[in-house]
Amino acid sequence: MDHSPRYVFLGAGAVGSALGGLLARQGRQVLLVARGEHARVMTERGLTLRCPDLTETLAVPVATAPEQARLTVDDVLVLTAKTPQAAAILDTWGDAPVHDRDGTEVGRAADVLPVLVALNGVAGEEIALRRAARVFAVCVWFPTVLIEPGEVIVRGAPLRGVFHVGRYGHSPDPAADRDLLAAMAADWDPAGCLVRPTDAVLAWKYRKLIANTGNALEALLGDTTGAEDIAKATRVEAEEVLEAAGVAVVGKEESRAGWEPEGLEFLPVPGEPEQLGGSSWQSLMRGTGSIETDYLNGEIALTARRVGRPAPLNAGLTTLARRAARDGLRPGSITADELRRALGLA
Repeated sequence: MDHSPRYVFLGAGAVGSALGGLLARQGRQVLLVARGEHARVMTERGLTLRCPDLTETLAVPVATAPEQARLTVDDVLVLTAKTPQAAAILDTWGDAPVHDRDGTEVGRAADVLPVLVALNGVAGEEIALRRAARVFAVCVWFPTVLIEPGEVIVRGAPLRGVFHVGRYGHSPDPAADRDLLAAMAADWDPAGCLVRPTDAVLAWKYRKLIANTGNALEALLGDTTGAEDIAKATRVEAEEVLEAAGVAVVGKEESRAGWEPEGLEFLPVPGEPEQLGGSSWQSLMRGTGSIETDYLNGEIALTARRVGRPAPLNAGLTTLARRAARDGLRPGSITADELRRALGLA
């Protein structure tokens, strides 16, 4: 009997749907936990993957609630929602019953199953560890876009992305963790999603966090051309804050080598604009009413306050992005000059 893992993507938006679709193409078992129109379209018409080198519509299993998914000990929960939704999703799915291979109920999902936290920022792991016993941090380098329900754009080709993964918190069974990551690599690597086990996963996530301080600029400005000075000043401020706080961050050269394996290029997708925004840009484009900036630029502001340093640029961007999401503004709602004045850079 096949006991290979099934990957249950909790909060299957752009990243979760793309991963699930790419794994399903390789014959791996997946379940996409989604909501709203995206869940409805995938259920009725399938998931359309659009990559630089392929377009394919796949029939993928979809659930909107735990009652629709019989969880077993072979399942791996992959949290791919935005950080603001992470606690509610884990509260809901963490209490779901898990069954052994003979059908016996063996406990709650949060107590029994591994949880992979594939979120931007560095706050998701603590949110998960409050609720789940076996948590892994995942640094996601995987540009994907979800604008139309049921359709996800993946810009990497021929490889799709890189995922640095490591245990978060104390591990009573390191051998079991190594086995899980080996199985994950065996499943994900053939799909072009390279798994890189590491004991320094948070250092990778902090390097990604520095890069993600530009997400708010992209969301607010739409087109960041001509705002390079703001982006650089924001990154430098983040680097200085993390250094002052003594936070370990993967070096620039190491990160460049790790995120640029041979075969991974980020390319235009036929029929789509060459410039497509990241997760924060997509939140404003879709008018979701929330944005993850509190856990990106806001993480820098939080760290700065803890160590008694100023971080006016990241704190200011956090406020402006939150206001834009609340007010239903779209990318491009502010010009670069207006943003400079708002941040005190004019």
